[in-house]
Amino acid sequence: MLRENKHVFLFIVFCLFNVLSVKIQAQTTRKSHPNIIYIYADDLGYGELGCYGQQKIKTPNLDMMAKEGMRFTQHYTSTPVCAPARCMLMTGKHGGHSYIRGNYELGGFEDSTEGGQMPLPEGTMTIAQLMKQAGYVTGAIGKWGLGMSNTTGDPNKQGFDYFYGYLDQKQAHNFYPTHLWENGKWDTLNNPFIYVHRPIPKNSPDSAFDYYKGKDYSLTKMAEKTLEFIKKNKNKPFFLYLPYTGPHVSLQAPDEAVNEYVGQFNESPYYGEKGYAPTKYPLSTYAAMITYMDKQIGRVMALLKELKLDENTIVMFSSDNGTTFNVGGVNAEYFNSVAGLRGRKQDLYEGGIREPFIARWPGKIPAGTTSDLISVQYDLMATLSDLTGIKRWPTDGISFLPTLMGMRNQQKKHEYIYFEFPEKSGQVAIRMGKWKAVKSNMKKNKNAPWEIYDLSVDENETTDIAAQHPELVQLFEQILKKEHQPSHIKEWEFVAPRFSLNE
Repeated sequence: MLRENKHVFLFIVFCLFNVLSVKIQAQTTRKSHPNIIYIYADDLGYGELGCYGQQKIKTPNLDMMAKEGMRFTQHYTSTPVCAPARCMLMTGKHGGHSYIRGNYELGGFEDSTEGGQMPLPEGTMTIAQLMKQAGYVTGAIGKWGLGMSNTTGDPNKQGFDYFYGYLDQKQAHNFYPTHLWENGKWDTLNNPFIYVHRPIPKNSPDSAFDYYKGKDYSLTKMAEKTLEFIKKNKNKPFFLYLPYTGPHVSLQAPDEAVNEYVGQFNESPYYGEKGYAPTKYPLSTYAAMITYMDKQIGRVMALLKELKLDENTIVMFSSDNGTTFNVGGVNAEYFNSVAGLRGRKQDLYEGGIREPFIARWPGKIPAGTTSDLISVQYDLMATLSDLTGIKRWPTDGISFLPTLMGMRNQQKKHEYIYFEFPEKSGQVAIRMGKWKAVKSNMKKNKNAPWEIYDLSVDENETTDIAAQHPELVQLFEQILKKEHQPSHIKEWEFVAPRFSLNE
């Protein structure tokens, strides 16, 4: 009897030891693996946050994030439009190596013709795949743009355990869609079909603008799903990619958000004459879209504190490209959206590719700091590989983790950053130290001249000094030949085409 009791006692001790070991191991994993949240705005300009000098649009939560973290002043997107920027962010490749280099559209705007963009191929190594190898639960909520659920580009096939949002970028032109997608399944929203590119006659009555309004605002739905994901996975490390859709046109926002700004600006109605949805208050609506997105980010930050995840979560924020050119009622000049920089979306000048970038990790990333490190979004995979210790595939990026951790003396730097963009007549650009080189209209002239700017004294790229630096012209030409790899799509092959571009 005593022997049996002894065995039972030892068995209980053994079980308790195992439970305790598992608990300790889980706590150790939690401490050694911080949660990662990467928020990716859509067409948000370098100067559209208060912490980057914006005067008219309120962004208190992102401003606080910058105050409590690190703000970068020379951070770049990989390319100046949606789909390829997302591809390069996810894969760590620059525009001369990336599989997707432009917005290759499939299908149409109607629900029945929804076709998405060119999909990522099977076997792609994405950031989500890397984070899964590191033991993370992975989620993406927002705009994907890299393939529909019936293709190899399905986010659930590219490393994400969970996806909610727009799969097709064209559908994302409407903030009141009939549906969003959840893990490949159609999620019906309480909105009628709205064709947002239908203009209305000038001086239309107020009721005409109501056609472009619905009941379920997509960004609200995304924020709700974000909070659910965090609550569900609070006890395990998670990687959450949030490509939210503000402030990409169409100009649509909840009335209560717009009303916060109505009366502050001297504005006239926009009737849809330059595409996208008409709106009675274009300036107020644009500002409201950014402020409303900022509020949803504030909800995320508040939940992290409530769940006591705040100190073990790295939150990063950036944008896919610069402010859109003046279409859809957008007025970039009025808001000084690119902080005086030259260019907009689709340009390789600074206004099209220099982005806000904020990173916050209490107790790890020095609060209230600013970094002038020349960095780029395709560095993210290298950074997360450095953070997790998981070996990545070869990329074009360099980890900026030392800068985040306040160890700038250990930070490796890019010799140069290469940009290649086949749209808008074909452009390439190179940032090398203080020098910036740009070639444009290469589809018309593949031997187009280089423009060279000294950003240390000419940040707005006003004075081309290429004629004074023939040695730099020669060097940039060598870099171009080294970094460009032929694309698999004819429309993207403009640097060294083996065919006539007019065929």
